[in-house]
Amino acid sequence: MSLPQPTPQPMPPAQPKAHGLLDGKVTLVTAAAGAGIGYATARRCAEEGATIVVSDRHERRLSAAADALTELTGVKPLAVPCDVTSEAQVLALFDAVVEAHGRLDVVVNNAGLGGTAPLAEMTDEQWHAVIDVTLHGTMRCTRAALRQMIAQGSGVIVNNASVIGWRAQRGQAHYAAAKAGVMALTRCAAMEAAEHGVRVNAVAPSLAVHPFLAKVTSEELLAELAAKEAFGRSAEPWEVANVIVFLASDYSSYMTGEVVSVSSQHP
Repeated sequence: MSLPQPTPQPMPPAQPKAHGLLDGKVTLVTAAAGAGIGYATARRCAEEGATIVVSDRHERRLSAAADALTELTGVKPLAVPCDVTSEAQVLALFDAVVEAHGRLDVVVNNAGLGGTAPLAEMTDEQWHAVIDVTLHGTMRCTRAALRQMIAQGSGVIVNNASVIGWRAQRGQAHYAAAKAGVMALTRCAAMEAAEHGVRVNAVAPSLAVHPFLAKVTSEELLAELAAKEAFGRSAEPWEVANVIVFLASDYSSYMTGEVVSVSSQHP
């Protein structure tokens, strides 16, 4: 007797209702402008009761994101422009959060830079650009967050990695190396921070389609990647954000040093 074959889910489910998982928690999200995982995370954290701070290097889009969050929540979030490749700007960002709110409970390190180039043709500039934003930027923000959180004796950091940090993909050597580095950084930081009551975890999304990604990626490639997923579709950015919210909340209080795959494509 053959078992019925599951039918891939063509459409995402309805977004679940908020449950106040982050009530009162001062939460910073980097690269929060635009329509991708960063803004979706800022929005979901706000819906869960967090006091939001948003940052991005694109000031116009950052302002638009802050306005959208204000319309959603009725409270205008602190919005601080920051290029995570600049240590001075990173320090200024974290100083601004603490000055405004007195503490920092959650940091979501979402800033990253992609690109496609065969390794044999890749320039040093292409390699360094991706590594500096994606790995070095995450390190700078994690380091600044740890300094504040260790001093206050609590806090949660959630880094945005990628399944590409586990698996091979053509043209992605720089991005894969950076995301694998983010995973290792997360695990090491977690071991150092645990004794201070600070948790550090990461998410590893596979394919979360948003307008910018659709603009720079061919429909054929997006369809090919979506077909590999268990549900036969890409994730919605808010579906990745929900996992980030869980890791930021007290529901994951015994989790640290973990990289959670938001995908059917495990290592």
